[in-house]
Amino acid sequence: MASLSRATISNVTYALGCGRIAGVTALDQGGDGDRGPESVSRSARARVRAEITREILEAGRRHLATEGAPALSLRAIARDLGMASSALYRYVASRDDLLTRLIIEAYDSLGEAVEAREARALRVDFVSRFAALCEGVRSWAAAHPNEYALIYGSPVPGYAAPPETIAPASRVSLLLARMLIEAAESGQLTGVATSDAVPPMVSSALDPVRPFLPAPVPAGLLQVGLMVWTGLFGMVSFELFGQLHNVVGEQPGDREAFFAECVRRWADQLGLISRQPLG
Repeated sequence: MASLSRATISNVTYALGCGRIAGVTALDQGGDGDRGPESVSRSARARVRAEITREILEAGRRHLATEGAPALSLRAIARDLGMASSALYRYVASRDDLLTRLIIEAYDSLGEAVEAREARALRVDFVSRFAALCEGVRSWAAAHPNEYALIYGSPVPGYAAPPETIAPASRVSLLLARMLIEAAESGQLTGVATSDAVPPMVSSALDPVRPFLPAPVPAGLLQVGLMVWTGLFGMVSFELFGQLHNVVGEQPGDREAFFAECVRRWADQLGLISRQPLG
């Protein structure tokens, strides 16, 4: 499979470089892309570019698993795919560009998985919806440990995440925020969570996150929400990175029972009220 991919990429890249795909040279030189044959070749070129980019991202994920994010190298990826490094730069501008694409892809994958799991829970039962969110994060992390380490592990030296990573990174936290706002509006949060006052200094410390929230949130609920959010990812990280070894049992069901109890207590902290439909 890998050798076939390398051959495919090498042949297509050579064809693109030589202008052997019909119309590529004309398009590169500013030819009229609206004409039939050239429009078709533009579409073909876009498909080729998408396929090669996909192969590069897959190779990047493999290198994350074997080398780790700090050692990610475009030259090594080009070598793995049988491409000249100069050809690879047509698709990925730099190591940081590749990291950004992998990070966005990982955040979106996590967001999609958690959103889908939460959507299957009973809409009137916010405890079940919150549990689904937490279980979705844990399940995705277990299935994608290298991608989880990329987005929630140690920072990559010399890399600064650009603004376009913010929206994908916010998907899970915004899902939790919308859930809490909806629960408060429907009367399924205890009064303590919504009315608990915090000192002015704490309230002002929470100001940076407020513009990202879908609606105003009381300072007390925001404080608890952030505590629970960091607790969730901290617990998942501890389990994934081996920090619970010799702390929580590893017999079948031990970790699941421990995590379920964490979720129950986090739900209590948030003030969520369980409500099952009548009948």
